[in-house]
Amino acid sequence: MGVQNGYTNGHSNGVKSSSEYTVTEAPMGTRRHLRIVTIGAGASGLNMARHVELHMDNIEHIVYEKNRDVGGTWFENRYPGCACDLPGSNYQFTWEPNPDWPHFYSSAPEILQYFKDVAQKYELYKYIKLSHIVVGAQWDEDHGIWNLQVKSLETGETFDDWCHMLINGSGILNNWRWPDIPGLHSFKGPLMHSAAWKDEYDLKGKTVAVLGCGSSGVQIVPNIQPDVKHLITFIRTPTWITAGFAQSHAGPGGSNFKFSEDQKRVWREDPQSYIAYCKEIESELNRRFKIILKDSPEQAEAVLFSTNEMKTKLGGHEQLIKNLIPEFAVGCRRPTPGNGYLEALTKDNVRVVTDNIKQIVPEGIELSTGELLKIDAFICATGFDISFSPRFPMTGRNGVSLAEQWKEKPEAYLSLAAANFPNYFMFLGPNAPIGHGSVIPIIEHATKYMINFMKRLQTQSIKSITPLPRAISDFNAHTTTFMSRTAWSTNCRSWFKNGKIDGPIVALHPGSRIHWFHMLRDVRYEDWEYTYWTDNRFQYLGNGFSTWEGEGMDTTFYFDQPEEGYLDY
Repeated sequence: MGVQNGYTNGHSNGVKSSSEYTVTEAPMGTRRHLRIVTIGAGASGLNMARHVELHMDNIEHIVYEKNRDVGGTWFENRYPGCACDLPGSNYQFTWEPNPDWPHFYSSAPEILQYFKDVAQKYELYKYIKLSHIVVGAQWDEDHGIWNLQVKSLETGETFDDWCHMLINGSGILNNWRWPDIPGLHSFKGPLMHSAAWKDEYDLKGKTVAVLGCGSSGVQIVPNIQPDVKHLITFIRTPTWITAGFAQSHAGPGGSNFKFSEDQKRVWREDPQSYIAYCKEIESELNRRFKIILKDSPEQAEAVLFSTNEMKTKLGGHEQLIKNLIPEFAVGCRRPTPGNGYLEALTKDNVRVVTDNIKQIVPEGIELSTGELLKIDAFICATGFDISFSPRFPMTGRNGVSLAEQWKEKPEAYLSLAAANFPNYFMFLGPNAPIGHGSVIPIIEHATKYMINFMKRLQTQSIKSITPLPRAISDFNAHTTTFMSRTAWSTNCRSWFKNGKIDGPIVALHPGSRIHWFHMLRDVRYEDWEYTYWTDNRFQYLGNGFSTWEGEGMDTTFYFDQPEEGYLDY
C-alpha cells in the first residue's frame, strides 16, 4: 500500500470506484481496539493511566517503569534536603487535591508518598510493570505499530512487545550524568551523584566537596553543612539564589513552615476553601511570566529585589557577592530557590572555591592553581542529560533515528510529537512551558490532547498520525524569534539551552503556561499527516447510525443546552 495525499491508498489516483467500495456495518463512533504503552510511572504515567481508564474504551494500556516503585524523579532523588521549590498545594493533580500536606514546601519523601497513595487509591498499579525498562523501539509502517524491546531489571530477561501508540512519560531530568573532569573515577572515597544518592554513607565529621550550585546543590549544602567537619563547595558560574516560589504565602523570608492540624482539618471539612487557597497561589505563579520578558518593569524589579536579598543573606561578604550575583537576567537560568544556602556559605566550616578543577586524584581534587584539596567524599550535583532523546535507540519512519535527528537541535511539534515518528507522543518535550510554575497542570493538559487524538484514531480508521515537518519548522521559526525578547536569551549557561551560553533555547515554550494551555485547546489537525486502515477516509461513517443513538441513550440532547457548541479560539 502506498501513501498518497496523506492517506494510505492502493490506487494510483487515490480513489476507489463506488462499485468497489463497501460500507462498514457498524455505527459511526465505534472504537477499534488500541494498545497503548506508556514509558514511566512518574506524574505523567500516573495521570495517563488514570485518564485512559476514565475516558477510553476497548484499549489495553501498559506502563513500563524502570524503578522499583512509582514516583519518577521523586523516587530517584533522595539526597539530604531534597524538596520541591513549589508549594505542595500546587504540585499535585487537580483531580486529587491533598489538604494534608505536612509542609508548605513538600519534601521528596512527602511527594513520593502522595504519588504512591494516588496509584494505590485508584488501583493504577494493575497497569504498571515495575523494574521494566524499554531498551529499543522501531516503527513498523506496514502494521502501523511500534515494536518494542523491554528488559526486566529483576531477571535480566529481554522480551518483545508492541503497541499502536507509544507515549514517553520518562521526564526531562531523569538521565543524570557525571561531570566531564579528568580522573573523576580515580577518587578513592565515596563518589556520589545527587540523583543516585548513597544512603549508607555517613557524612558526619567528614571533609566533603560539593560540585554544582543548581537546584540540587543549593539544597544539599545547607542540609549537610552543620554535620560535616569541612565543606568545600565549587561555584563555577554565578546564579540567582531566591526564596521558594510563591514566597508571599510562605514563612518569614520565604521560609518553609508546617501546616497546623487545625488548618488541615478546616481544608478537609471544607474542600472548596482548600481549592480557593490552591488557586490563589497558582494565580501568583502564573503571573510570574511577566518577569521573563527581559525589558519589562517586572524583570527590573526582580533583579533589584534578588540582588538586595542575596547581599543581605551573604552578610556583606564582598568576595561571595562578586562571585555569586549574576549579570544576566533573572530567569536566564531557572531561579534557584535555596533557603539557607547563602547563609551556609558564610559559615566557618565552609570554603567556596571558584578556581577551575584541573583533575581528580585518589586523595581529592587538584585545582588549576596546583592546590590539592584532600577530601573524604565528593558529591556531584551536576545535573542531567537534557538532549530530550530517549535513553534507548528509537527508529521511526524510513529508518530515521530520533537521536540522530535531534543531534544538533531537538525540534518538536508543540513539545508533544516529532517529525518521522508516527503514533508517538511525549510529555515535557522540547519547548514545553516549564519556565514558571508546576509541571503537573502541563502534564494534565498534554494528557487531554493525547487522549482526544487517540480516540480519533480509534473511531476514524486512522492508522498513523505524524506532525508535518513544515508545521514543526514554522513553530520553531516563531519560537526562535520570540525568544530574543526573553530573559532566557541573555548571557548565561543553562539547561534551557542544553548547557550552552548562546542558545538555541530548546527547553521552553514561547509564552506563558496559560498561552500553552490556550494553544492546545484548539487541536490543529491540519498540521498532521495521516495514513488510514482503509482506502476511503470516510469509511468510518459506517452504516448510517451513530453510537450516540444506542439503546437507552438520550437522542434529544441538543434540547438541553441550545447554546452549547460555540467555540473560542
